[in-house]
Amino acid sequence: MPLADHLREFRKRVVLAAAGIATGMVIGWYLYTPVFEALQKPVLAAAERDDAMVTVNFAGIATALDMQIKMSLVLGIVVSAPWWLYQLWAFVAPGLHRREKRYTFAFLGAAVPLFFGGVAFGWLVFPRAISVLTGFTPEGAANFLDAQLFMTFAMRLILAFGLAFVFPVVMVMLTWTGLVKGRTWLRGWRWAVFLIFVAAAMLTPTPDAVTMLFMAGPMVLLYFTAVGICLLRDRRRSKKEASLA
Repeated sequence: MPLADHLREFRKRVVLAAAGIATGMVIGWYLYTPVFEALQKPVLAAAERDDAMVTVNFAGIATALDMQIKMSLVLGIVVSAPWWLYQLWAFVAPGLHRREKRYTFAFLGAAVPLFFGGVAFGWLVFPRAISVLTGFTPEGAANFLDAQLFMTFAMRLILAFGLAFVFPVVMVMLTWTGLVKGRTWLRGWRWAVFLIFVAAAMLTPTPDAVTMLFMAGPMVLLYFTAVGICLLRDRRRSKKEASLA
């Protein structure tokens, strides 16, 4: 495709993905109350455990509304994940051969569960992060958590896990399209592991090493799993090319 057609295709996919996320925001708006109550439980548990004043504080008159809109957006991204992941694949698919386009279901079948699995894993790590951070509150002091910062903290942590778990599928996709060889991923494993730990330290908004390891460990495992699949793909492609020669 000419560059102009690529740009038009990219714009089309971005618009469709944004429309899906906007639709998901409507669902997220109605899910706001139960999700916020679930996110607040670790805070209430920390207050009861440490016998301290730990609570989420809405500092401004419009803070509650602003936070509900932002959470609806994040929930919209999560709910519409199958749709925007499909748009990602559909943008790449025109560059594939007709037979390779059949792998659409394989891509979605791997990317969607991994994204939701990462979100679920982040949801499980979140109470641990709250427990560690609120544990630094001195005895007799109060910890009023700003609602905006609290929500940014929660959504960033959960989304980071979801997106991190999808990256290995993107690796396989790039190898399947012939853009990156499996050997390239393997040769760069040291840099990959290093960058995974750096990304985990940056994406997890907690200062403790435990939360970082919770993210980095599965990412490293998924990375090497993806490398193995990429190498297998390259081997099959080489055998096919040799048989046709």
